[in-house]
Amino acid sequence: MKTILTINSGSSSVKASLFGAEGSRRDFFYGHLRDPRSGFDRLLCDLHGHAPDIVGHRFVHGGDIGDAARVVDDGELARLKTIVPLAPLHLPGNLLGIELCRERFAVPQVACFDTAFHSTLPEIARRLPIPASYGIRRYGFHGLNYAHIASVLPALLGETARGNVVVAHLGSGASLCLMRELKSQDTTMGYTPAGGIVMGTRSGDLDPGVMLELAQRHDSDTLRDIVFHRMGLLALSGGESSEMRDLLASNSETAKFAVDYFCRQASGAIGNLAAKAGGLDALVFTGGIGEHSALIRDRICSTLAFMGIRLDPAANEKHAPRIESPGATPVCIIPADEENVIRQLCLRT
Repeated sequence: MKTILTINSGSSSVKASLFGAEGSRRDFFYGHLRDPRSGFDRLLCDLHGHAPDIVGHRFVHGGDIGDAARVVDDGELARLKTIVPLAPLHLPGNLLGIELCRERFAVPQVACFDTAFHSTLPEIARRLPIPASYGIRRYGFHGLNYAHIASVLPALLGETARGNVVVAHLGSGASLCLMRELKSQDTTMGYTPAGGIVMGTRSGDLDPGVMLELAQRHDSDTLRDIVFHRMGLLALSGGESSEMRDLLASNSETAKFAVDYFCRQASGAIGNLAAKAGGLDALVFTGGIGEHSALIRDRICSTLAFMGIRLDPAANEKHAPRIESPGATPVCIIPADEENVIRQLCLRT
């Protein structure tokens, strides 16, 4: 076995896990960083000289490849730099992680792609209703965590796990995925991580005419900043906050409106995916909001009783692995764990 360091680096935070060759695991998180380099300096200090054999990095976008992971040599690094416009909120931080780890560790660097899990999307889900000559399609995201959910779901649900399962990954970034036979069949995010349901600072899907109007009012750099940093819950709450915990704690009408909007969109997305599948066998909540907010789970599920979804209030409040009422459609809570998937990919790559 090898010692694996996993890295999830963003523009203002660094999340890492060190998996020891003997099976140990240590998790690290450095948030609200003005300079991501400081996060890596703190990580290096906290590792106390324990150098990894491999460093695995979460990459939000992999572009037009089917590989779940690739060793980052000079050629692969050059390719990754060309796809930054596909995920400008995430990929610069992902690439910085590669750069900083190369400076600190003379070991292989492996990029693990969130988009790879959705390589099983059928053409009817992958295709967008625009001319095919543009080469623009649905990619889907949060795939490392969806892969984790698929790996642990059979132990929780048995054969039901192989039926029509909707997984709601709800956090500052949010998407939903329809699985059948534990493989992606459809997902709410599309060409970039800006699509789908409303998120912390991203709008999710919009009328194309809205974007045309905004493009008339702003230059491309300003519009890109608006799309990725100034929409979503932040905009719906009148600028109060993009964080769900802040909005839930607030008494303002705009904060309550933003929460209502989010829950309504999530409920609608579950219903939409269930309709495409012809029924729903199970629902899974994951991600920061999905795992930790009993209120949001209750609000989302409250309008889905017609699909057989009814929560057990006590189980929901305790964040139990199974939170449905007796006899109802199974509803699960599964903590996100991209890190262990990255570890496994590093060992196989």
